[in-house]
Amino acid sequence: MNFKPRPLSPEPEINLIPFIDVLLVVMIFLMLTTTWSRLTEIQLNLPVADVAASSQKPRQIVLTISAQGQYAINKSPVAARSVGALVAVLTPLAQADTLLVISADAAATHQSVIHAMEAARQSGLSKISFAAQSAEVPGS
Repeated sequence: MNFKPRPLSPEPEINLIPFIDVLLVVMIFLMLTTTWSRLTEIQLNLPVADVAASSQKPRQIVLTISAQGQYAINKSPVAARSVGALVAVLTPLAQADTLLVISADAAATHQSVIHAMEAARQSGLSKISFAAQSAEVPGS
C-alpha cells in the first residue's frame, strides 16, 4: 500500500478585474443607450376663471357648537339641543347655494356634531364645511 501524501493542488484564484471591466463596459453601454424622458410629466392647460365672479362670497350660515353641546346659529343661541329644534331654525335660512359652516369646540361631543349634520341634511343644506384653527408651529 502506498500511503504517501499526495501533493496538494493549488487553490484556484478568482480574478475579479476582468469581471469588473465587463460590468463597467455594460454599464457605459446602458447609460449611452437609455433615453432619459420624463414619463410622469403631464401637460396641463388650466381653465381661466372670471375674477369678478369668484370674489362673491356664497351665502353662509355659521353653526357654533360649544363644549357643553349648546348650539348657536349666526351667533344667536338655540334653546333646544335636539335635531328637530335645529331643523326648525335652519329650514327658513336654507337656500339653494347656502353653505353651512360648523364651528365646533374641540371638547364638543361627537354626537352634537352628528346632530348638527343630520339637521342640515333634513333642512336641505348639502354644502357643509368645518371651521378649524391652524396649529401653531413651535419656535415661530
